[in-house]
Amino acid sequence: MTRVRAFFATSLDGMIAGPEDALDWLPDHGEEEAEDTFTPFFAEIGAMLMGRRTFEVVKRLGGEWPYGDSPILVATSRALDAPVPSVRAVHGTIEAMVEEAREVAGGRDVYLDGGALFRSALEADLIDEITMTLVPVVLGEGIRLFSEGGRRKLTLESARSIGAGMVQIRYRV
Repeated sequence: MTRVRAFFATSLDGMIAGPEDALDWLPDHGEEEAEDTFTPFFAEIGAMLMGRRTFEVVKRLGGEWPYGDSPILVATSRALDAPVPSVRAVHGTIEAMVEEAREVAGGRDVYLDGGALFRSALEADLIDEITMTLVPVVLGEGIRLFSEGGRRKLTLESARSIGAGMVQIRYRV
C-alpha cells in the first residue's frame, strides 16, 4: 500500500525555514559528519508532492536539480517553469492532489514536502508517517512546521542520533 510520508529538518523551536525562507541554519556537508538519511528515504519514493513555495526555494538553490528524474507534482494554480520534464503542476483539493500523487507513484510511497501543503494534508488525515530531523539550533522566527490547533496524536516508531548533534524521529500518524 502506498504511504504518504513527510520528511523535514526542523530547528529545535519547530521552524523548517528561517525568515525569508532562509536555509542557512541547516548543517553544511563540510561540517561535522552526519548520516545521510535522505538518500535511503528517497529511494522508497515513487512520486513527490511539493508545495509551490518549496519548489521556488529549491529552484533558487541553483545547481543540478536535486531529485533527478523522479516525478515531482507541484501544487500550484499558476504557470510553472519546470527545470526538468519530470516536474509538473497539479491543483485541486488536497485530497485530489494526494490521490494523483499516489497514482503517479505506481504503488511506491509519496513524499509530501512543503509546510502549508503538509499542514493541509495532516488536517485532512492524509499523512501516514512523519520523519523529523531535529537540528540543534533555535531560530526564534521563521516558517513553522506546525500551526496552532490541528491537534494530532502520533505514535513513535523510532528516534536516534544521526551525528552532528542531530536527532531523527519517525512517527506514525
